[in-house]
Amino acid sequence: MRKTIPTVFLNFALMTGACLTAFAAHAQTTPAQPVNWELQVVRDGQQIDSFSGTTNVGQARTDTHHNKVQNRVGCADQPAGEIDLQRTVTISPTHASADDITIAIDAQETLQDDSTRVSPSGCKLPPVPRQVSGSHPGLVVKPGEWAQWQIIDSNPSLAYRVRASLGASTAAQ
Repeated sequence: MRKTIPTVFLNFALMTGACLTAFAAHAQTTPAQPVNWELQVVRDGQQIDSFSGTTNVGQARTDTHHNKVQNRVGCADQPAGEIDLQRTVTISPTHASADDITIAIDAQETLQDDSTRVSPSGCKLPPVPRQVSGSHPGLVVKPGEWAQWQIIDSNPSLAYRVRASLGASTAAQ
């Protein structure tokens, strides 16, 4: 019985290696489809940021934008320390055809409330930043048309508008 167990494991290892070799050969002969995409960040109906790029199906791209703001606080209405309103977006096309493109999106945002807070004595207090994160596993976009993902409904309203199209395949160049 001891002799058959190693043989079974050896056969399994050889079969697995053959499958991986066949998969790798297929992946080399099938070029990844590039997707050109644009993402607009819309807060309370106004575009406040945008991202764009070209990413192959099955790959991901992460970009981070920083917006450092300085608020005026206190009874003397003086500038206070900076707050980094950071936005990180990861885009990953999971499917692309002439009919539709599916894009997975992960987002992390640092937002600042637009309303002014005051102390009991009437002096301005610094706004409290808040972290927002969301994940959309598969936003379906018609090539060349805009699709929207509403992340926050109100206070503030926050949406991502996404447009995508098929890029030129590297095999065709």
